[in-house]
Amino acid sequence: MEDVRIIPILSPRLLLHAYMQGVFPMSPDKSSVNPDETEWYLPKVRGILPMDGFRLSKNSDRLRRNKIPHSIRYNSDFRGVLAGCASRAETWISPVIIASYVNLHRLGYAHSVEVYNEAEELVGGLYGVTLGTAFFGESMFHHQPEADKFALFYCHQRLKERGFTLWDTQFYTDHLGTLGAIAIPNADYQDLLKQALAGQARFG
Repeated sequence: MEDVRIIPILSPRLLLHAYMQGVFPMSPDKSSVNPDETEWYLPKVRGILPMDGFRLSKNSDRLRRNKIPHSIRYNSDFRGVLAGCASRAETWISPVIIASYVNLHRLGYAHSVEVYNEAEELVGGLYGVTLGTAFFGESMFHHQPEADKFALFYCHQRLKERGFTLWDTQFYTDHLGTLGAIAIPNADYQDLLKQALAGQARFG
């Protein structure tokens, strides 16, 4: 009889409490001696996408509107989006992270935005966690050019339409900067987080 590996998970209560403090988990790279280990982060400088500051380049928007046929769904294949995000050679999305966030998704706190091509294949997407009027973006992927940017565009539309006030990207990157992301001190982030947690919005 083969040994069955039991995947530990981070409890929903622990995860949600961490997000309420501005803390989020990541696993070491899959080459780590202990791939089930979880590390917790509270960046001194935080990346956010202001709800009124998101922008898609003219070229990407033209491709979205006219050139690349696609369809969008929400929360229809959360596990598939996680798998897509974890498919990179180097990734912090371990089996523990996957199991933990699938559990959080079942409880209605974790959500996915999915991009499908004409053949109904999942070619891009993103996932994140919601609390109050805050959306904590976790990761995104694309198997087709521009699909990750399309996912960001439709995510922004949904967040804005439904009254979300904080789009947390965790870290600031130059790529996110081209889409309107900015870097702010953790103290400023904590103020925005406190305000967002006092409100209420529904993503799904």
